[in-house]
Amino acid sequence: MSRKRSEAAIEEHHDRFLVGAVGNGVPLETAERVWGQIQGFSGFGFPKAHSAAFGLLAYQSAWLRIHYAPEFLCALLNEQPMGFYPPDALAHEAQRRGIRLAPPDANRSRVLCHVETPRRAPAEPELRGGLAVRIGLGYVKGVREEEVKALVGERERGGPWRNLADLASRSGVGRDGLERLAWAGALDELIATARGGAAGSADRRRALWEAGIAGAGVRHEPGTQMALPLEVPAAPALEPLGEWGEAIADYGMTGMTLGEHPLALMRAELGRELLRSSDLERVEDGATVEVAGMVVARQRPETAKGVVFMLLEDERGTVNLIVPPPIYERRRAEVRTSPLIRAKGSLERREGTTNVLVSEVVELHRTQLDDVAPSGHSFGRGLQSPKRPTRARA
Repeated sequence: MSRKRSEAAIEEHHDRFLVGAVGNGVPLETAERVWGQIQGFSGFGFPKAHSAAFGLLAYQSAWLRIHYAPEFLCALLNEQPMGFYPPDALAHEAQRRGIRLAPPDANRSRVLCHVETPRRAPAEPELRGGLAVRIGLGYVKGVREEEVKALVGERERGGPWRNLADLASRSGVGRDGLERLAWAGALDELIATARGGAAGSADRRRALWEAGIAGAGVRHEPGTQMALPLEVPAAPALEPLGEWGEAIADYGMTGMTLGEHPLALMRAELGRELLRSSDLERVEDGATVEVAGMVVARQRPETAKGVVFMLLEDERGTVNLIVPPPIYERRRAEVRTSPLIRAKGSLERREGTTNVLVSEVVELHRTQLDDVAPSGHSFGRGLQSPKRPTRARA
């Protein structure tokens, strides 16, 4: 019954099975039908012990997801890469369930993600136990592990950073690391509060400019003098990034965004004929639909005879796509590599599952996606390159 056994090996038992079944009073037609089920299961089956272990893990995971949702999400983010869903999909799914996530922050984040009790404005609604998952600084791409550890260690020893100059002078992070932290949004609150502004009022372009000034000439090497914590001059007037710019920066620097979902930002220009994932619930079986989303997963099992299964995500949820071999051969590049796609096909409802049998698929474009990204970072590459967080050794 193992999937690794050949069809010929299973077929050797066919006659013996029928003889034994008929000998025990089972009609031949019934025996053949049961044998067909056994033969089909042998293509993907696995031992009962394996099944029992999966069942137990599924139950435990579901229980934790309901009763300790922030802690469970935090643990999943700290163990990436793992499982079926990338960190970005986990974050979006958690946000849809009312779980708060907080971005990386130089004064609040640890190396790994952690659960914290956020400061809440009086008018702000309470969310899932009042806890938030703070993204760790280890998620910021390109900042060396030793720099992240040094930053967190010095902050715990000498107290929170007072301003950007203080951070640059004693954190152990070089200019490149400071600029990457700025582009990831980890310096926004520090810069805003140091200049008397409201938390979150800093713009990343300004943060990137000031981080470059603060990090200029900084050398954290044995035998060299530490940089003096001189005040960093304010940045000149710069055009704000806006929501799209911040999304691109998020994907480029951490592989996920905690702001508006990219499909929500694109929705106005996609046209009314394009349905959201939640709209499919009221569409009749067999109807022609058109959907779009970020590609969360692609699968092309050997047993599927060339069929590709894709999972799309939009701002409301996920959509299952089934791509037949002819469509795959015609649109191989889009199916295999495009981070954002638009698909048209027939809606299928089977045993409680809703799928779209694809007849057309194209890459989804938004004009000038990369115009606001710094050199070396793009929206598409960020979507496809989730980074494993830096792991602290005991």
